[in-house]
Amino acid sequence: MDQHKEQLRKRIEVAAGKRPADMIIKNGQVIDVFNQRVVEKDIAIVDGLIVGLGSYDSAEEMVDAAGMYIAPGFIDGHVHIESSMVRPSEFAKVALSRGVTSVVTDPHEIANVCGKAGIQFMMDDAADSLLDVYFMLPSCVPAASLEQNGAHLMADDLEGFYHNKQVLGLAEVMDFPAVEAGSDDMMDKVLAAFYYNVPIDGHGAGFDERALNIYKAAGITTDHECNTGEEALERIERGMHVLIRQGSASKDLASIVPVVTDRNAHRFLFCTDDKGLDELMEEGSIDDNVRLSIEHGIDPVQAIQMATINAAECYGLKQKGAVAPGYEADLVFFDDLENIKVQTVYKSGVKVAGEGAYAGDSREADSVVPAVCDTVHIPEMQEGSLDIPVYHQQGTVIEVVPNRLLTHKRREEVEVENGLFVPSPARDQSKLVVVERHQNTGDTGLGIVKGLKMNNGAIASTVAHDSHNLVAAGTSDKDILTAVHHLHDMGGGLAVVQNGKVLASVELEIAGLMSKQDAPALYDGLKKIDAALERVLKNDVDINPFLTLSFLTLPVIPELKLTTKGLFDTIQQKHIPVSSS
Repeated sequence: MDQHKEQLRKRIEVAAGKRPADMIIKNGQVIDVFNQRVVEKDIAIVDGLIVGLGSYDSAEEMVDAAGMYIAPGFIDGHVHIESSMVRPSEFAKVALSRGVTSVVTDPHEIANVCGKAGIQFMMDDAADSLLDVYFMLPSCVPAASLEQNGAHLMADDLEGFYHNKQVLGLAEVMDFPAVEAGSDDMMDKVLAAFYYNVPIDGHGAGFDERALNIYKAAGITTDHECNTGEEALERIERGMHVLIRQGSASKDLASIVPVVTDRNAHRFLFCTDDKGLDELMEEGSIDDNVRLSIEHGIDPVQAIQMATINAAECYGLKQKGAVAPGYEADLVFFDDLENIKVQTVYKSGVKVAGEGAYAGDSREADSVVPAVCDTVHIPEMQEGSLDIPVYHQQGTVIEVVPNRLLTHKRREEVEVENGLFVPSPARDQSKLVVVERHQNTGDTGLGIVKGLKMNNGAIASTVAHDSHNLVAAGTSDKDILTAVHHLHDMGGGLAVVQNGKVLASVELEIAGLMSKQDAPALYDGLKKIDAALERVLKNDVDINPFLTLSFLTLPVIPELKLTTKGLFDTIQQKHIPVSSS
């Protein structure tokens, strides 16, 4: 108690100008997110906390901002770190270099593979980084009752995690049927969140008003699945926060920001949800959301408000999101308010990035625990196991919607030989395969996908939301099986195959989702994957093939998906045949 009193007295004395600060930043143009204006003020910092704005002259360290703009550190309101394919301690370096100083993550990807051990690994590894990583506890593991994944987490399994200071609440509730039916376990999870007085994230993909009413009545307060401005307004009308998503697989920002106004902007924040390492390093994270919002007509200071204080207030981060006394000294410097490019980043008053490069402490991360490795277990498969019988040359096809998680259900004419489906590059119809990889059951779902624009060969991945079974697509059974067996031998990853030869692959040893490599090394591997994709895809590809592939297995997003048990119609909530006799 005495130590805390002394720290408090020190802050007060520095704020009053009676004692030197640890650091004073001068000549900066401070973004005032409360009044939505820019002011020129000195910033006094002590013990990593901002204690004063105004005129200060005495400090151990003086920093001349030289007229640059200074914003609060950006906050990603919803991200699955696993989708970057690097462990949290490596993800942190990339995020910090882009001005993101805090993230709210849902580790349900690794939880679906490794259960509680996966969540604990993410927490422990994140603790080794300078990034503030906050956790929402996975609410739906598996995502739906019909799924075959690696673990089941009940309400009791989550209870102990609520006592961890990194935990903010209950993550996206994806299993709407369980909410609507009032299932005991879902009600227990929701009531536990009520007990701990923490927020509950939603997942309202394709919801109508009735479904939204059910969600809000159940205490769910956010949604990141809006694809249109009208959907966003419906959620805000019900008092929800809308997270505007700009990730790799789903890019919703351009369709939502036109409905953002001065009256409702305080209900919007930004997220990336799922974004690959290559795009994080090339385009950015939340800084990219801010730039795109400005391009689409949002006032720059308002866009920064959405990226900072709005997210902090949504998740109860009381010392985050503003350049003001009492807030942590998480600061982002840039020199152009209309085209924000991060120059320098401070985390708790310590410089962690400069000129787009990580400059923080490169502490050694702990070794990966065995509990999250060796997770790919499948039997040897033969070509005949991938046969899809077709009747009357008609098949039910999953149609990809570019840069959306939604898919369309189509009934189309398909190529047939000897009564079996034959992939057709001319029709843009490829064979889609999902193999159960957790319990070695041999269960394999088969389907037809349109829109991957495959010319020849196959691609395969152990990243397949949310159960993360092994998913592959291709134009020949031989290439598909070559890719599947290669991933088994690697223990998880990505592979591109053509004419029975592996053109490129990336090993993802951690749960089949993340690499043990550092970010630059994995980035190089992903660039080789991209080069290989050019050989198997058509020239007019307008999607991220692996990200798109990974969401074709998620049966909680309309309209048609593929599970290990076959085609699943999310509207009818049942499995259906590819072709009926």
